[in-house]
Amino acid sequence: MPKTSRLNPEELVADYFNKLNHPLKEVVETLRKIILSVDPEIAEQIKWNSPAYYYTGEMKPFDPKEYKRDIIVFNLHKKEHILLVFPTGARISDPSGLLEGNFTDGRKVAKFVSPEEVSRRGEDLKTVIRLWLSGVEK
Repeated sequence: MPKTSRLNPEELVADYFNKLNHPLKEVVETLRKIILSVDPEIAEQIKWNSPAYYYTGEMKPFDPKEYKRDIIVFNLHKKEHILLVFPTGARISDPSGLLEGNFTDGRKVAKFVSPEEVSRRGEDLKTVIRLWLSGVEK
């Protein structure tokens, strides 16, 4: 029988961040604040064993396997950088060049290596998230 948690999603996220041991934890926490500041209909959860951000607002019905609610998932596997994975990032026309990658499944990623880079590219990240939100089919 799988182990179940008695924590609600907010408590699971808080627990994850309290236990996070990563050399760029400050970068992760700053990126988290930026993401959540963009729109009140963005929420966070732990998905795929990582912090993930999704749209909570109204949407047209869709196949759950299309991941249309998922905006960003942190990839914290490397110690020298943080990757923000946009599962449906290929649909965003990113004028800033923040999003990288040519994945066949439609993903795009943004890489951050330092607090200074987050300061320099934070507005680009907000713009990309707003562009993602503007493409939601309501």
